[in-house]
Amino acid sequence: MSKLALAMRLMPHCPQLEFVPEQEADTAFLRDLYASTRWQEVSQVPWTDQARREFLYDQFQLQRDHYRKNYVGAELLVVRQHGQPIGRIYLYPSPREIRLMDIALVDSKRGLGLGRCMIEALMQLAREDAAEITLHVEPNNPALHLYERLGFRLIEERGVYHFLGWTPPGYTA
Repeated sequence: MSKLALAMRLMPHCPQLEFVPEQEADTAFLRDLYASTRWQEVSQVPWTDQARREFLYDQFQLQRDHYRKNYVGAELLVVRQHGQPIGRIYLYPSPREIRLMDIALVDSKRGLGLGRCMIEALMQLAREDAAEITLHVEPNNPALHLYERLGFRLIEERGVYHFLGWTPPGYTA
């Protein structure tokens, strides 16, 4: 599979979105996006907003380093709409599996069906490739309900995460 095979194949399924490889210039946007997805969690900690932000920025960098070290060849994509960055989707393809490493949208774009569009597009690609989709999700993540509605099943609990999978009809491992 080429470096951007999945990105190029996703675009026709979500024509309102563009999927582009992240660049160093995207770092500030991606860092703030990450912080926005975790802000509710850290808001429970008796820290200042600045301390919360610094903690989340550090966590972002740790996650970024982990992905680059452990998922060599992954498609780390910025999601754009009308030329503006609105999210990210990180995908790690292998011959029989598409790992949805991460998917996130800015607050103003959540709940509008864009995440669902991307996941359904991935499901179509998995059907075409006879591949399974797998992902990790925390049990309190609102996206868990979407994954369940789309037919993802619990494979196993892995620490604080549920490891979910979806297989196309007729899939054989």
